[in-house]
Parts: sequence; structure tokens; C-alpha cells
Amino acid sequence: MTQSKWSTRGRRRRSHHSVLVIGLLAFILGCPAPDDGAVNDGARVATDEPEATTGTDAAPDTPAAGGRPPAGRAWVIFGADTVVAEIAATEEERSEGLMYREEVPDGTGMLFVFQNNDVRAFWMANTYVPLDIAYMDPSYRIVDIVQMEPMVTETYPSNAPAMFALEVRQGWFEERGIGEGDQAEIVFGSGVGR
Repeated sequence: MTQSKWSTRGRRRRSHHSVLVIGLLAFILGCPAPDDGAVNDGARVATDEPEATTGTDAAPDTPAAGGRPPAGRAWVIFGADTVVAEIAATEEERSEGLMYREEVPDGTGMLFVFQNNDVRAFWMANTYVPLDIAYMDPSYRIVDIVQMEPMVTETYPSNAPAMFALEVRQGWFEERGIGEGDQAEIVFGSGVGR
């Protein structure tokens, strides 16, 4: 399967760096700094990673707030449900995909972007999380959804040609009643598009 580099160790390092930056800004602005222990306890402290939200309290990097996703991300929108997806557009990014991840949080995933519409096949080598993959045609219509099991090295091919593939945690599509034939809207972050 195609997966992406992103380890828990790297996330902790970025989170710790974010706390330092926020602390410095808080000192300059005279605001109380966030508690460094919050990061170690798993609390989310201002990082560069988008978070899916609903309702009127939308974060600035979600569709409800308007604007565009950050660079390297896309919003894949199915009616009221949105996936904040990392974009895998290069051969290297598609080759690694979601490998080595310990989790794929709800409302997040990876969007694989190809240059042509063709039958696709993914595998789950070095992928620890069970995933669903929605294969989509050039108009973002789902042509197939396949459940994929962790660490399987046999391929999971699409039943029809696809130009895009969206991976999310297993069960996400079924829980939301999203299936074959459903139409997505995709908003690409700055610097990425079709």
C-alpha cells in the first residue's frame, strides 16, 4: 500500500517545539504560557496539523470557516462529513502513504492523487491500522470502497478506474452511510490542485 512518513516520535518533537514557540509568544505578549505537561499527556497544543470540526466553532482551517486547507492537505467533503486529508501526490509519498502510523484519527486520512485514471491496487505492508479506501474517478465520484487489513501484502485492487484514492480508518464510510456512487467535493490546500 502506499503510505507516508510520520512517526509518533516526530509528532512529539513538533509538539514540544510548538509549546516552546507558544511560550515565547506568550512571554512577548504577556499571556500565560501553556503547560508543557499538556503535550506529554496527549493534549493538543497548537500544531500545524488540521483538526476536523463541525458547527459554528470551526477552526480556521476547516470548510465551515471558509478559506482553504493548509499546504499539503485537502478537504474531502461528503455532504456534512469532511476528511482533512494529507495529500500523497508524488511517487515517494504514495509509496509510503500511512505506513508506520499508530492511529488514523477520525476525520483524518490520506488522499492519493494520480496523473491518470486507471485501475489501482494498494497493499498494507508496514501499515498497523485497519483502513478503508475509497477509489474515486476524475469527477470525485466513488467507484469502489474496499476494507483493508493491517500488514497484508496482497493487493486490494479497485473494481473500476480511479484517479484518486482516499484512505481513512476502517468503518468510517459505512458509519456515515457513504458508499459507491457517492460524490465528493475536494478542496486542495494552497500550492496543490488540479
